[in-house]
Amino acid sequence: MKNIFLIALAIICANATGCAQKKVPAAVDSAFKTKFTNATKVSWDKENNHEYEAEFTMNGVKYSANFSNTGKWLETERVITYEELPELAKQSFTNSHKDDNLKAIAKIETSEGKMYYEIEVKRLLGPEEFFYDANGKELQDDDTDNDAKD
Repeated sequence: MKNIFLIALAIICANATGCAQKKVPAAVDSAFKTKFTNATKVSWDKENNHEYEAEFTMNGVKYSANFSNTGKWLETERVITYEELPELAKQSFTNSHKDDNLKAIAKIETSEGKMYYEIEVKRLLGPEEFFYDANGKELQDDDTDNDAKD
């Protein structure tokens, strides 16, 4: 009887672990697997009621990709180094935020064909993000907003 209880408990724990992973609609999962065939270490989060984000590794590089709940690809972020930033973006950031401590940098490509860079800095009350195009122009949030709208 004790063995049956332990087996049942093990099955319940295994099922609970599987349920803890985020479920995504089949269309989202399919679109992701089609676009990122070499992705590994994939984890999903629901950004809002209309959007899912996958964080994953591909060829040793960290990425995240956002998809609408219908499976439309919205954007991809790839972690890059400060040295990989375009020179004009580096100059612009340094001129206006030279005393800030860098936390992370990403290159962002959108479904609309836009390309820009996100620079995240450490702040006392949490991180703050700044966005630049390749020409060094600092972008406002509405210039970078690519949330799902379908």
